[in-house]
Amino acid sequence: QVQLVESGGGLVQPGGSLRLSCAGSGFIFRFYTMGWYRQAPGKQRELVATILTDYKTNYADSVKGRFTISRDNAKNTVSLQMNNLKPEDTAVYFCNAPRGTITYFTSWGQGTQVTVSS
Repeated sequence: QVQLVESGGGLVQPGGSLRLSCAGSGFIFRFYTMGWYRQAPGKQRELVATILTDYKTNYADSVKGRFTISRDNAKNTVSLQMNNLKPEDTAVYFCNAPRGTITYFTSWGQGTQVTVSS
C-alpha cells in the first residue's frame, strides 16, 4: 500500500523560508520521478517541482530560482527547500510521482499547509 506523508509546513512571513519533506513507502522509491504539487484555495492542483531518478530537476516558472527539490533514496524522502516565499505561494503542498499530466499513485497524502503572510 502506497503511503505519502508530507510535513514541514507552517506560517511564514514574506521573504522567509521553509523546508518541506515527504516520506514515501509501499513502492520502490528510487525507481520513480518524484514531484511536489500545491493547491491553493479555489484553484487546481499544480506541479511545481520534479526530480528524476538521475537527480535532474525541473521547476515551474513561478518558483524557479526560489525553490529547490532534492531526494534521499536511502531514506525514501523527497524535500522542497522554499526560499524568498511570497503570499502567492500559500497553498497545501503534496508529493507524488508524476506521470505526464497524471500521477502514478492515485492516493495522496494529507498534504502540508504553507501560509505566507505578514
